[in-house]
Amino acid sequence: MYKVNVNSKSGYSFRVKAANYAFDVDASGKAITPPDTLLAGLGTCIGVYIRKYAEGAKLDLGEFDINVEADFSSEKPVSFKKIKVNIDLKNVRLEDKRKNALLAFVKNCPVSNTLKANPDIDVRIL
Repeated sequence: MYKVNVNSKSGYSFRVKAANYAFDVDASGKAITPPDTLLAGLGTCIGVYIRKYAEGAKLDLGEFDINVEADFSSEKPVSFKKIKVNIDLKNVRLEDKRKNALLAFVKNCPVSNTLKANPDIDVRIL
């Protein structure tokens, strides 16, 4: 099971702890923001799946960049309506068949699948 603890510090600043690591999130922009954290989770999940695909296909991809961007909707409830993910494999060129297979594979990372599934979110006050 995945589990994180979010501790409110002051204002809009939070300390996130999971397993053996921690990082700060700040909605006022003094650290990564909550929406940026969501997009980072998607981007890094896709990155892991790119590496998994490359290992299975015995491809040496080296370094690559993943850029994830989204805008909030103007209507309520405010949410991301479209998220764009651009993968830059730097100097590696793939034939179309391999490129399509890679895209199909990475679209099934767990974070992407979760966002597509529109999960129930159960929020309670203890």
